[in-house]
Amino acid sequence: MGKKNSKKKVAAKKNTKGRAPVRFSTKERRSKSVEEYKGVVSLSRDGIGFVVVEGQQDDIMVRPNRLRGALNGDTVLVVAGKKKAGPRREGEVIRILERSPKPHIGVLIVRGRQVWAIVESPRMPYDIRIPLEDGEELPTIGGKKAENGMKVAVLVVDWPRKSAEPLGKIVDVLGLPGDNDTEMHAILAEYNLPYRFEPEVEEAADKISEKITAAEIARRKDYRKVTTFTIDPADAKDFDDALSYIKLDNGHVEVGIHIADVTHYVRPGDVVDKEGYNRATSVYLVDRTIPMLPEKLSNKLCSLRPHEDKLCFSAVFEMDEKANVVESWFGRTIINSDERFDYEQVQTILEGGDGPLKDELKELWGLASILRRKRFEKGAINFERPEMKVEIDDGGHPVNVYQKISKESNFLIEEFMLLANRGVAEFVAKKTGYKDPTMVYRIHEAPNAEKLGGLRAFAGNFGFKMGPTETAKAATKSLNALLKEVKGSAAENAIEMLALRAMARACYSTDNVGHYGLAFPFYTHFTSPIRRYPDMMVHRLLTEYLAAFNAGRKVEKLPDKATYEMWCQYCSAREQVATDAERASIKYKLTEFMQDKIGQEFDGTVSGLTEWGMYVEIEPSKVEGMVSLKAIKEDYFTFDEEKYRITGKTSGRSFTLGDKVRIRVLRASLEQKQIDYELILNDIA
Repeated sequence: MGKKNSKKKVAAKKNTKGRAPVRFSTKERRSKSVEEYKGVVSLSRDGIGFVVVEGQQDDIMVRPNRLRGALNGDTVLVVAGKKKAGPRREGEVIRILERSPKPHIGVLIVRGRQVWAIVESPRMPYDIRIPLEDGEELPTIGGKKAENGMKVAVLVVDWPRKSAEPLGKIVDVLGLPGDNDTEMHAILAEYNLPYRFEPEVEEAADKISEKITAAEIARRKDYRKVTTFTIDPADAKDFDDALSYIKLDNGHVEVGIHIADVTHYVRPGDVVDKEGYNRATSVYLVDRTIPMLPEKLSNKLCSLRPHEDKLCFSAVFEMDEKANVVESWFGRTIINSDERFDYEQVQTILEGGDGPLKDELKELWGLASILRRKRFEKGAINFERPEMKVEIDDGGHPVNVYQKISKESNFLIEEFMLLANRGVAEFVAKKTGYKDPTMVYRIHEAPNAEKLGGLRAFAGNFGFKMGPTETAKAATKSLNALLKEVKGSAAENAIEMLALRAMARACYSTDNVGHYGLAFPFYTHFTSPIRRYPDMMVHRLLTEYLAAFNAGRKVEKLPDKATYEMWCQYCSAREQVATDAERASIKYKLTEFMQDKIGQEFDGTVSGLTEWGMYVEIEPSKVEGMVSLKAIKEDYFTFDEEKYRITGKTSGRSFTLGDKVRIRVLRASLEQKQIDYELILNDIA
């Protein structure tokens, strides 16, 4: 950003006050004509706020001069008229209850003693002034000095009524804009995620003993001489799960799902455990992993590397030829993995190629395929959306974009991990002797009826009929039938996305309602304690229940359910934050990928429509960008929500999902992670 443009931007934003007296009178607020709500502000780029109230589907619109200085992510008290049919309700903020803990990312502009952070996010229409006391200097954080032009993370601390802009303090100095590390750290800072471990955490991890004593081995089942292997992505650095295979004399197969025994090394309340809880999950950006636990644990002690003795917590199942579980066992083991496979190697073997453990892999895939078929027969939802992958070079620059499609090798591992998770949940729920034992479940509630109605109407626009959805079972059957019917159609992506949005969000809870999407009445997360703190919680609970169960007694006192529920809610929230950061990193790299393609033309497919624009996926990369309806000069296009199409007022030409179009890349804004396309309409006068 040049100095001249920076000055213009600061000047423009300094004139935007966004402050005004509250419009609803005290008398009105006390009457029955308006109601108070607590909610979180979502701010648009033009400064309009939308207050999201928990438990309500519709948000409340608040115009800029009625926000009282509330910003994106702030928790506020808002008043609005009672809900009626028709236009969106409007309201106003009467109090800011809590400022968002998430910092804003911007570029520092220093003009003598005057300092601003020019904020990049479209959800922050104001720049932030950084006040300096007499003699106060800009901070140095993480070895980097805050200077003009540096990218920083800034936390809003106040917005006095007489101030033209909010006031903030610098909480992190990220580096020079455009540098790959700077930009990835900026994404982590924006979502309040750490990108390094504090020295005391690393030191505590380094002190953990690597020695496996004879006494420890004696307490475990020894699987070191059993055929065992891992299957992971080719570039994986940690291997937290392994499978073992034994062909039994009765013709059955014993399958062991062996999970790194993290809780053997990380004890409740120690320094590493507290850090693991605070992070709650590993974060996977495009070019790096931000681990939940320090490297000594995640990449060494708890990584099931081949030809090394490793401590595990295992779920072992005896299965017949129809993949029925005849017997199960849960407990601690020691293993020594024979092979480290990647998915491509296993896929080659399953498709008829040669390789180690060929017969074992094929028999395990046979069992896994039966488990998979049974799962869908019982009502599991069959979502198989390809995953967008960005290939980067050594400097972190994107060189290719492609869609990754899961195959049999992925499903093989997936089905046995699901079996272990389901098996552990069922064991605790049914075998521990308690009607309602304290347990961490991974739950997924039935879809929202109103959203299913919207999906039905949407699918109907494209000639697809959806069956009954009055009961959970009927809804599952109708959803799967619809997803199968739209396969390969122009509306496939949009209908699948809307179906996903109709689903409740999976989360952690001590109150079991089952997992709707997987069609499991009991389900938990047991298989990834290196990267998910809830799995560590499950390991600790299972340890306590197994000790009592194996001794033929009940647990003397159940762990406190309220405490575990609080932990579940925290971990669910952190999981969503991590997901948002991961998506932001992909969006950034896709935008970077398109920067050298500005002005180029591509064939594309209409992938979404809104009142303000048309989304287009280009070929062959499937990178999505937006065509602004206002920017189409050849005609005036409007959006018909009921028919789900845009239509030109003069020409009558219309577009809907799946239509083939030609576009030109207009801009790719790294600051806003936004790609804009221009529609080419040569045949309209």
